[in-house]
Amino acid sequence: MTFCAIKPGPLNLITDVSGLTVGHVTDEAVRSGATVLRTDGFWVAAVDVRGGGPGTRETEALAPENLVGKAHAIALAGGSVFGLAVADGVVTALSADGQGLQLKPGSPAIPVVPAAVLHDLGNGGDKGWGLEPPYRHWGMAAVAAARRDFALGSVGAGRGAMAGYLPGGIGSASLELGDGLVVGALVAANPIGSVYMPDGQTFWAWPFEIAGEFGGVRPAGLGPVVDPMPDASRLASLGRMQSGANTTLAVVACNADLTTAECKRLAMMAQDGIARAVRPAHTPFDGDTVFALASGAHPLGESRPVQLGRLGSAAADCLARAIARAVYAASQGR
Repeated sequence: MTFCAIKPGPLNLITDVSGLTVGHVTDEAVRSGATVLRTDGFWVAAVDVRGGGPGTRETEALAPENLVGKAHAIALAGGSVFGLAVADGVVTALSADGQGLQLKPGSPAIPVVPAAVLHDLGNGGDKGWGLEPPYRHWGMAAVAAARRDFALGSVGAGRGAMAGYLPGGIGSASLELGDGLVVGALVAANPIGSVYMPDGQTFWAWPFEIAGEFGGVRPAGLGPVVDPMPDASRLASLGRMQSGANTTLAVVACNADLTTAECKRLAMMAQDGIARAVRPAHTPFDGDTVFALASGAHPLGESRPVQLGRLGSAAADCLARAIARAVYAASQGR
């Protein structure tokens, strides 16, 4: 095992992990959208939930003690509970393409598509969909739109997101660890906490920034940080101090041959990336959820716990960077 200088992958996106593509659907009238992460097979997967108000689907299918522990895609969406229907569209599209489990010859393929949603129902968009919410259709369209290079900022599942009282959005980042190992993160950032230090310009994630990827601002002359939730009254006035009204949804991925239990550890370690980039994190009002995926293409070989520790630490760093990149891209109108 050789330890090398780490660097972002060519795209600095989660799709630097070979076999992944990402598709967005953004509806400006509704001010919401969907983001789907597709795999090129049936990848080992797990999930870790830390927020107090999550909105999820099929997370128990990824529990290490249960039967499946793998996924064909991960679906993220706005729309709160309505957004969970995005996974219906993804399942339909993938099954029509012959992707999924087939328990009996001739029966429909059964894709495993865990999902998580964020709350963006109060952002002023047109939510008058009656008995036909658009999310299922967005899921199908996002599958068709999936590609390696994709947009960041106020797009897809991050279109209606907020970070505190500022625009949130979609972010991503990657790292090449040497020895062929690659790690990446994708996030839909909608936390109640702030991504900025008290100066309002420096991201909490600044120590992890690479090559000015979210503005290159560094702290100067700051005193101790003592307020656990700045601007609480302003957040309350915006209706964000409600359980489930905020969340950080994330997927971390690698190309290692992890088991489902090891993927679970990867997701757990990656949660620290949220805590590094958002203050406060994992509150009763958030639904912080991190999925982990592993393609299995790269054997870890000896010293698996050491290598898993490297992967988990890198995943947390990628997630912290992805959160800052999401808000930075949204602030730049991207």
